[in-house]
Amino acid sequence: MLEYERIQIDKGAKFIVGIDEAGRGPLAGPVVVAGVIMPLDDLIEGVDDSKKLSAKKRDILYDRITKKAIEVQVAVIDNNVIDEINILNATKEGMLRCINGFEKADVALIDAVKLNAAIPTVSIIHGDALSYSIAAASIVAKVTRDRLMLEYDKIYPQYNFAKHKGYGTKEHIELLRRYGPCPIHRKTFIGHFVQL
Repeated sequence: MLEYERIQIDKGAKFIVGIDEAGRGPLAGPVVVAGVIMPLDDLIEGVDDSKKLSAKKRDILYDRITKKAIEVQVAVIDNNVIDEINILNATKEGMLRCINGFEKADVALIDAVKLNAAIPTVSIIHGDALSYSIAAASIVAKVTRDRLMLEYDKIYPQYNFAKHKGYGTKEHIELLRRYGPCPIHRKTFIGHFVQL
């Protein structure tokens, strides 16, 4: 999973940022973007696309990644911004915030999204499964978002966010129709499920 990193190292890059997001598709909650610069001479075993890992494994890897990373940046873009500027632009905004937050960054490897930034960026389709740096970022983004949704579950327990994390499951749609939207629902995502 270091093929893309090696290409950048051969071009002279020292600090390679991996960037990924979690939460582009849900009906509720934020989109979370994470950026990490990982040491590439001491890899963490088991780092992979967060979607392929159990929640327990992600939690363990999250702790290892955040301890070992040279630098970590996280951006949380809430549902109101998503409704205002759309999910793709909200995701890009989060990615730019992460990139701009790094003290040292030579190039950013990004999962699927094309981005104009202050440093060179490389968009990699299925990057979270192909690049170690992006996979590490995907785990940080996913765990951060899941933990936020657990907090929202305490505030809005009737929606069962702890279970579905805001995604459009059958149960979530039924609860949305029963109780109507709450303040963290994305109005631009739920219009065909409930009347606003």
